[in-house]
Amino acid sequence: MVLVIGEILVDIFPEYRRIGGAPFNFSYHLRQAGLPVCFISRIGKDHTGKEISAFLLENNFDAGSIQTDDFRPTGRVMVYPETGGSHRFEIIKDTAYDHIQLPDSPEAVTGQIPTLIYFGTLVQRTRKMSARLQRFLQNRSPKSKCFCDINLRPDCYTTETVLQSVARADILKINHEELAMLQEMLSRPAESEDEFVQWLMACYGIEMVSLTMGEQGSRLYTPGLRHETGVPDRGQPVDTVGAGDAYAAVVALGYLHNWQPARILTEAAAFASRICQIQGAIPEDRAFYLPLIQSITGDVHA
Repeated sequence: MVLVIGEILVDIFPEYRRIGGAPFNFSYHLRQAGLPVCFISRIGKDHTGKEISAFLLENNFDAGSIQTDDFRPTGRVMVYPETGGSHRFEIIKDTAYDHIQLPDSPEAVTGQIPTLIYFGTLVQRTRKMSARLQRFLQNRSPKSKCFCDINLRPDCYTTETVLQSVARADILKINHEELAMLQEMLSRPAESEDEFVQWLMACYGIEMVSLTMGEQGSRLYTPGLRHETGVPDRGQPVDTVGAGDAYAAVVALGYLHNWQPARILTEAAAFASRICQIQGAIPEDRAFYLPLIQSITGDVHA
């Protein structure tokens, strides 16, 4: 079972709205790929919360661990497209997901030990929520691996939170710009990316680092080794929002299925590239997942 903690919200684009949030996107992709997922989040009793609840019900997504906040609004992000397919984000502060309630340990959520626990940095943007999550992770079983997704949005993180999160990671997902910021935090800016990542893995006991580099492709680091792939050629992207979350989901999927690094890279890059060809981070047609499902079931029947 995969346990995911973090934000569910609505991304508001100039012309449309989409359900989003990196942890939710990650959870949704894994559930569509057939993995058991428990997603812990929090929404308000407002119109946006009802919109999310209706979406989850319509798509048979188990909302049993999504809490309701009587006082705070559901998370919202204003998304402003920029040239080159990138986006600028305005993340509304003090929303329901900033106040997620957690039990003492992960096992207390479902009564079983999670195989993998996913968490990010945005949900830890308040000191209280960061302390709550770090305490929760500290009490996990040694059998539970941690997947840390670094997401450094302006005014939504502290150096302390980032370093604490990295220290919990067995798998670390990070992009090119965030890696440079992490080097600065750790006072190691003079090192090459390869040297820094290998030092990071050795220092913190990290098994795997997933590095995305936009148009330059992506890398997967394992102890002493670097694996690399380019971006599949699918033409001009329609929307890059959620591509990193899609990539992270397949990295986790590959890790749990014991895929070789080269396959993880290929499958993750292909899926993220396909997400870039639709509007928003979540496909409206479940048939979108068929190539990924067929790849997995091919393993089962081999």
